[in-house]
Amino acid sequence: MESQTYAIVDLETTGHSSQQGDRIIQIAVVLMKDWRVISTYSSFVNPGKKIPYFIQDLTHITDKDVQNALPFEEQAEQIYEILQDTVFVAHNTDFDLPFLQAEFKRVGLPKWFGKHMDTVELSKILFPSAYSFKLQDISMELGIQLTNAHRADDDALATAHLLKACWEKLLSLPKATIEQLHQRSFNLKSDLSQLFLDAIHIKRNRPNDTESHLYYRDIALRQPKVTDKTDSENLYYPSTFQEKEKLFEAAFDRFEVRPDQFKMMDAVWQSLVTKQEIMTEASTGIGKTLAYLIPSIIYAKKNRCTVGISTYTSHLLDQLLQEELPKAEAILRTKVSIAVVKGMEHYVDVDRFCDLLQVRDDSYDENFTKMQMIVWLQGTETGDLGEITLSGGGQYFIDKIRRTQTTVETHHKNAFDFYMQALSYCKEADLVITNHAMILADLGRENPVLKHLNGWILDEGHQFLQAATLKDEKIFSYTQWKYLFGQIGSAETHNIEHPFYLGMKEEDKIPFRQLTALEAQFQDMVNLFDRAINQLIQKFQLQKNKSRQHKQSFLLSNIELTQPFSEEFSRKITHWLKLADSITTTYLRYPDELSIKHKANLTDWQYQLRELKIRSAEWDAIFLRHQVNDSAWLEIDTRSLPGSLHIYKRPVRVEDSVTNVLQSFRHKTGIVWTSGTLTVPNDMRFIAQQLGLSDHVPLYQFQAPKSYYDGANVYIVDDMPDIKKVTQTAYIEAVAEAIVQTVIATEGRCFVLFTAQDMLRKTVELIQETGTLDDYMLFAQGISSGSRMRLLKMFQRFEHSVLFGTNSFWEGVDVPGDALSAVIVVRLPFSSPEDPFFKARSERLTSRGLNSFYKLSLPEAILRFKQGFGRLIRSSHDKGVFIVLDRRIETKSYGPEFIKALPDIPVKKVSLEHMVFELEDWYNKK
Repeated sequence: MESQTYAIVDLETTGHSSQQGDRIIQIAVVLMKDWRVISTYSSFVNPGKKIPYFIQDLTHITDKDVQNALPFEEQAEQIYEILQDTVFVAHNTDFDLPFLQAEFKRVGLPKWFGKHMDTVELSKILFPSAYSFKLQDISMELGIQLTNAHRADDDALATAHLLKACWEKLLSLPKATIEQLHQRSFNLKSDLSQLFLDAIHIKRNRPNDTESHLYYRDIALRQPKVTDKTDSENLYYPSTFQEKEKLFEAAFDRFEVRPDQFKMMDAVWQSLVTKQEIMTEASTGIGKTLAYLIPSIIYAKKNRCTVGISTYTSHLLDQLLQEELPKAEAILRTKVSIAVVKGMEHYVDVDRFCDLLQVRDDSYDENFTKMQMIVWLQGTETGDLGEITLSGGGQYFIDKIRRTQTTVETHHKNAFDFYMQALSYCKEADLVITNHAMILADLGRENPVLKHLNGWILDEGHQFLQAATLKDEKIFSYTQWKYLFGQIGSAETHNIEHPFYLGMKEEDKIPFRQLTALEAQFQDMVNLFDRAINQLIQKFQLQKNKSRQHKQSFLLSNIELTQPFSEEFSRKITHWLKLADSITTTYLRYPDELSIKHKANLTDWQYQLRELKIRSAEWDAIFLRHQVNDSAWLEIDTRSLPGSLHIYKRPVRVEDSVTNVLQSFRHKTGIVWTSGTLTVPNDMRFIAQQLGLSDHVPLYQFQAPKSYYDGANVYIVDDMPDIKKVTQTAYIEAVAEAIVQTVIATEGRCFVLFTAQDMLRKTVELIQETGTLDDYMLFAQGISSGSRMRLLKMFQRFEHSVLFGTNSFWEGVDVPGDALSAVIVVRLPFSSPEDPFFKARSERLTSRGLNSFYKLSLPEAILRFKQGFGRLIRSSHDKGVFIVLDRRIETKSYGPEFIKALPDIPVKKVSLEHMVFELEDWYNKK
C-alpha cells in the first residue's frame, strides 16, 4: 500500500450538522504518496451565513476572511475529483467524511466511494501511552509542527505527518505484534487492515530486522532491564560548603548557590549515617529534591545498600524520575540504579491478558483495548497499567487484567510477572522509588517486600496522613453493586445469565439442583439488597435537612438502621459465594479440555466472584463493624436516587497506622520526612502530632534566600464585600469582577483557587455569560473535561488562559516561568464545617476538651494557604502576584497567622481599583 495515494482532509465549519444548515468555511486536502506530500489544496469557503463567534474564536477565521471566497458549490467538483482513487484520511473521519458527503449531496454530486482511515483510531492503537489524542496534543508529543490549530490547512498537514509517524511506528513493531493487530483490525471503525498487512509484507522481507524482544505465549515483551549496583570508588559525601558548590557548578551553567539547600543535604546525610528520624520543612526555592537525592545516592552506593524514596502522587514520581534524577546523576557523575515499585494492582497480569486475548468475538471496546495492549506490552519496561491512555469502555477490560493476589493461583508455570520483576529490581537498586500508598500496604503485610531498605525519604510527608486515611477507607457505591449484579445476572429477572454459568447448565457435570439453587439464592440476594437500600433511603429521607442543595450528606450514625437487614444480606452473599466457589471447583475437577471461549468465560466468572467478595467485605466493614475511630457518612444527589447513593467510612485518626508501618525501621535506618508544609505559625508540630511522631524527632526548617521571592507580591483586596453580609449572588458578582479585572491586567496566566465546587461553577458561568473574558481560554475543574494534569497542560499551552480549580490545585502543581502570573485566592481554604469527615474529626477533639477551630480547622487552612502560594514562585526568575479576596484575613484575629505563614515579602492592602493600576504598571514592566 506504499504506492497508495492518501487524501488527508480537514474541514472547518460553522457547526456540527450540515443537515441543520451548517456549512464549510475552510477545506484543505493534502495528497501523500510513498509517504511524501505530493500536492496540497486549501481554500476558504463562503458559507453564505455569519460565522458564529465561538467558531471565530476557535478557528480565528472571520466573516471578512470568507467574504470573497467561492461558495462550496463552485469548488465541489474540483474537490470531488481530487479525492478520486485515494484513501480518505482525517483526524476523526466520523466528522469530516459524513459532513463532506452531505455537502456533495446538497450540491448534486454523487456519494464519494472509497476506503477511509481515521488517524485518531490509528494513533490510539500505535501510541497507547500518549497523553491525549487531540490533534494538537498528539502533534506536540510527537514533535509534529502545528502552527495554527483549528485551521484546515495546518491541521491537514499535521495529520499527514501524523499518518507518516504512525506508519513508521508500525514498522518499528515486532512482526508478531503487527500480525496480531492485523487479525483484529477487521473489527475497527476505519479501514486500517490493509495498512497492517502492508507492514507485515515489509517486515517479512527484512531478514536482518532484529528484534530485542522476548515472547511469552506469543506476545512480544520488551527484554527486562539489567540492574546492578554501579561502582562507587570515587564517590564521597561533600562535607564542606566549598565541596558542594564545586560539584554543583561543574554540572550546571550559571548555578545559583542556595545555602539552605546545602544545609538540608547535611541534615539528610546525618540522618542516614546516624540512623535517626528527622523532619525537614523546605520552602519553595530550596531545591528540596536534589537536597535529599544526592546524600541518598552517595549513602546507598558507598554502603552497597538501598534507600527508599516515597512520593504521594504519580505526577511527583514522574517529576522525580524525569527531571530531578538526571540532575543528580550529572552532579555526581555516576549512573544510579533505580527500581520503581507500586502496589500490585497497578500492574498487568500477562497470563490473564493472554487468556482473554484468545477470544475474538468481543465488543469493539474490548477488541480495541486489546490492540492497544498488544502494542503497549512490546514497549513497556514496567507493566504499569497507568501508562495507558484509555478511551470508551476500555477501563472495564483493564480492571479484569490487573495483577491481584488471587490471579497468581491461575498463572502458568514460569509465568512472566511484571510485579515480581519490579520487586526483584528492588534488591539490586541504589534507590527504590515508590509511593506512600505502597509503603502503607506493603509494610503492613506479614512479609513485606520493602523490609530490606536501609533508609527512607518520605517526600510530601504531610500527605502520608491522606494516604493512611485512604488506605483504610471503605466505599459503598450503589451503582457499582448493581453493575456487578448485572455482570452476573439479568437486571430485570435476576436470573443468572453469565456465559460460564449457562455453559455449565448445558453440560452434565454439575447436578441440576445445585445450579438451580445457585440461581434461586442469587435472586434472593439481589432482592434483599434492593430492600435494604430502599429502607436506607426511607430512613435518611425522614431526616430533617433544610438544605435546598441537591447534593446532601448525612452521618450514618444519625440514621437508625434496622440491623437484621444488613446482617441477613451479609449472610446471603457469603453463602452464595461459597456455593458458587464450590460449584466452580467441582466443575474444574473434570479433565475435559475447555474451549478457548469457555476458558475466557471462566476467567471472567472468577473475576466477577472476586469482585463480589471485595464488595462483601466492604459491606461488612461499613454496616456491621462499628469502631470508635471511624467516621461513616452517606452522600446523595436527590435528583438521582438510588443511583447517586455512596457511603464512606474512614478512620478519624491514623497515628497508629503510621507508627505500625515504620516502627521496624526506627533506630535501625534513617527516616527523613520532608515537605514544603510541615508547620504552621503557633503550632510548629501540627503535622508531627498527626503523624504520631515523638517530640524527640527534630524538626529542621530551610528557607530560600529572600532574593528568591523578589518577583513576588501579595495583595489583599480590602473593598471586597463580607460574604456574611451580602447574598451569595452578590458575593459571586464581586468575585467575578475582581477575577475579570485581574485577568485583563495581567493578560491571563492566572490560577483562581476556590474551596467549593458550587461557587467555582457559578463564578465561571457568570463570567461566561457576561462575555468579558471571551478572548481568553478558560479551564475549570469539574466543568472542563479532563484530569487535573490535562487541564494544567492545556492551561500552559495557551498564552492567554485562566485556570479555575478547587482542592487538588492548591498543591502539587508546578508552573514555572511566565506561564503563571497570578494566583487568586477567593476564600481562605477552611474545610466546610458541614463536611462529614471534618465534622467527625472536630467532634473527637471537642470531646477531649480541645478547641477544634484552633487545633484543626485553622492549622489545616494555613497549610493549604501556604501550598497555594507555593504554586506561584517556582524559580528565582519567576514573577507573580498572590491575591487574596477574602477579607477575613484582615478583619479576623487569626488573619495575621496566614500572613505569617508566607515568606517575608511585601503585603499590600489596597482597593481592587488600586491593585489593578499597580498590576497594569507591573505587567508592562515585565
